[in-house]
Amino acid sequence: MEIVLVLVALVAGATVPVQAGVNAALGRYTGRPEWAAFVSFSVGLAGLAAWLLVGRLPPPARASLAGAPGWAWTGGLIGAFYVTSMVYLTPRLGVATTLVLTVAGQMAAALLLDQWGAFGLAVRPISATRVAGAALLVVAVLLIRR
Repeated sequence: MEIVLVLVALVAGATVPVQAGVNAALGRYTGRPEWAAFVSFSVGLAGLAAWLLVGRLPPPARASLAGAPGWAWTGGLIGAFYVTSMVYLTPRLGVATTLVLTVAGQMAAALLLDQWGAFGLAVRPISATRVAGAALLVVAVLLIRR
């Protein structure tokens, strides 16, 4: 079962540079990264709505949603910032450089979030091995930027 999760993670990761390129192209047609992100999210919303309808997936209970902490509602805003940033950065830095920088930022934040067990997730302490892995990403940034 774990191999399936690994494969899904790899495929999901492989879609990120594709999405960066597609959204950067959309940015050329919309003229603004914000509009490209808006269109991208609108198409994504339509796709999710279709998935929910076809799958006949019931909506969450109001009480359940009302119990969510305020920070749990910020994912869409974070996503909007990320997609808009990708649209802006990809044509200027290239797909590889943009992604290696964002992955380095993701890894640094992930190490800290794991250390604290943020958002109700399990605590996974920072170790020398994990820091070394993150440092290798910094090396990757330097090599890809050359």
